This record gives sequence, C-alpha cells and structure tokens, in this order.
Amino acid sequence: MTTGSQLSSFVRFPARHYAGCPLYVPDLERDVRAMFDPRKNSGLEFSDVQAFLACRGQQVVGRIVGIVNRRANEKWHKRYVRFSHIEFTDDPEVSRALLEAVGEWGRQRGMDCIQGPMGITDFDKEGMLVEDFDLPSSLSTIYNYDYYPRHLEALGFVKEADWLQVRVAVPAEVPAVFARVARFARERLGLRVRKVTNSEIRGGYGRRIFTLLNQAYSPLFGYTELTDRQMDEFQNQYIPLVDKQMMPLVENAQGELVGVAITMASLSDAMRRSGGRLWPTGWWHLMRGLTWHRSHTVEMLLIGVRPDYQGKGVNALFFDDLIPIYNKYGMKWAETGPQLEDNTRELSQWKALNPQTVKRRRCYTKKI
Repeated sequence: MTTGSQLSSFVRFPARHYAGCPLYVPDLERDVRAMFDPRKNSGLEFSDVQAFLACRGQQVVGRIVGIVNRRANEKWHKRYVRFSHIEFTDDPEVSRALLEAVGEWGRQRGMDCIQGPMGITDFDKEGMLVEDFDLPSSLSTIYNYDYYPRHLEALGFVKEADWLQVRVAVPAEVPAVFARVARFARERLGLRVRKVTNSEIRGGYGRRIFTLLNQAYSPLFGYTELTDRQMDEFQNQYIPLVDKQMMPLVENAQGELVGVAITMASLSDAMRRSGGRLWPTGWWHLMRGLTWHRSHTVEMLLIGVRPDYQGKGVNALFFDDLIPIYNKYGMKWAETGPQLEDNTRELSQWKALNPQTVKRRRCYTKKI
C-alpha cells in the first residue's frame, strides 16, 4: 500500500465492513492515518510498519498492518512480527492472504513468529474478541465478527495470552471494605488523592503519570516502556479529553506520585454517530458526549500503581474517591479496559463489587 488513495481505502474499509452493526465503535480516521506518519507517531522511530490491502477485482475485502517493534523484541528476547488493524470478509482466502503477507514481510526482516492483534504500544488496541460478540464495544477496544477467531485457528494460530474486561454496577455508596482500607491508607500511610489541571499536566505532571505507568506495567505481557516523546504524544492527544474529576491521582507524604486512575464517560455512542470523522459534524457528537450528555457507563481506561505501593490501599482510595463522583454524574455501570487473565491481583480487587468478567480477547501466535 503506497498511495494516498490506498491509505484512504485502508482507513475507510471498516465503515463498509461493519455497516449496520450497532456493536462496532469506529476509530477516529485521523488517528489511523497518524499511525503511518513519523511526525505524529514517534513509535516509528523504533518500529517498522507496513499496511496491506486485500482486493478482489476493484473491491477491498480486507486489510492488515504488519509491525516489527525492535524495542519490544529486544526487551522480550523475541523475533516477532505483530499484526494489527486486521479486518476481513468471511472468506478463508482473504484471511490467509493477509496473514501470509505479514508473515512473509516479517520473515524478510529476520522474524520467526507472528503474533497479534498487537499494536506498537500496549496502549493501542490489542486482542481479538473471542467471546461476547453480542455486547457493545468501546472506544479503546477491538470489536470483530465471530468468524474472525475461527479463521485464525483454521490457519494454525494458537493462544498466547488472553485479556478479560470487568463490568460492575456502580454502587450507591462506597462499600465498607473500600472505605476502611482507604481510611487506613490516609491515616497510617499518609497517602492522599489529588486532582490536576491540564496546565499542570502540560507543565510536567503528564510525564510523571506516564513514568508511573511504565513502572507499573513493565512486567506485563508484551509491554514496552514509552519514550519521552510517546509520553508527550499521549498526554497531548488524550488527557485533555478526560474530566479531571474522574482521574484521581494518589501521592504519598513526600508528594511522590504512586497511583493513577484514568476514567471517562463512555464515548461509544458519540463515536458511532461521528462515523470516525471529526468533520463536518463528528466533533459535535464528541463534544456532546464529553460535556453535555454523559453516558450511563464509565470506562476505567487505565489504573496503575507504583510497584512498591501495590497492596497498600491505593486502589481503595481510587474507589473511595470515584464512586461518589460516578453517582453524582448518573453513572450506572463501570467497565475496565482489557486485563490479563493471569493478573490475579488486579482482577481480585473487584470482588466487593460483584463483578462480571466479559469480552475475552486473545493474542494469537504462530511460527513463520
């Protein structure tokens, strides 16, 4: 894929592919285009990226991106080519052609295994949906038709890792166990919740947030620490969209940042209305979703705790702070982002809220 018209076909294929599907949430087209622009995606400093289209005659029937992330391969001692942004019609010839194209592209660069769906960073969408195809997706997660995993398994792909999401009803008041642990964390450990402004984030606090996320997520499957430039890109693109009342930070008595929770009202309906485009009217739907017409669902996008403070009540402080705010905003449901199924500490914290685990997603792998 080399021309501007081919890039447009790549970007716009999902709109036709999922036309009439009420569960799919489109990406912003500008974000997909930015993936291939070194001026807007600093991940290209250490990653090779190649997009492919599958066509039958003049009609696009599938797409995929191949990624060789050199920093990730060095960290995890692998020779992986990743695939991302995979979409295809229910035709085995199409899925085979797409994945073989990425595999061959990876082999030419010395790779010996293909894995995905995975992005350049762990904050990109990852994991193919393998269960709960009847549940709506979200802005930060992948939705795909139920035939996708069948195609991959028929091609010899096997499970490498699974993620689960947790869905809970927002309680009318803070559960006693969270209130008790939060009180202990404040009184005995000197921890406190604070909120920051956009100007504080631009003034240096944003780097502190993403440095902490690097520390918290570093041991997790596939994670590669963000560079300073990536931190700046994420904070400039996404943090300003978050209502800062829904983004509690936890500091210790010395003023060190030890925990962050980034949550926001769901923008799924707004994104569907926008069709993934800001112009001419997409910006209006997004602004309504952000400011005037709040969803009844909150997305708990990221929760990170500095390793030496895990298990010391930081998560309880988050719940103690956020539950009254969610009730004030009329939130009825909260849903996490994908969490690794073997991250038992993270998953166990939801027990007091009678959680449902939903939307299993899978990273597949295969030797090439």
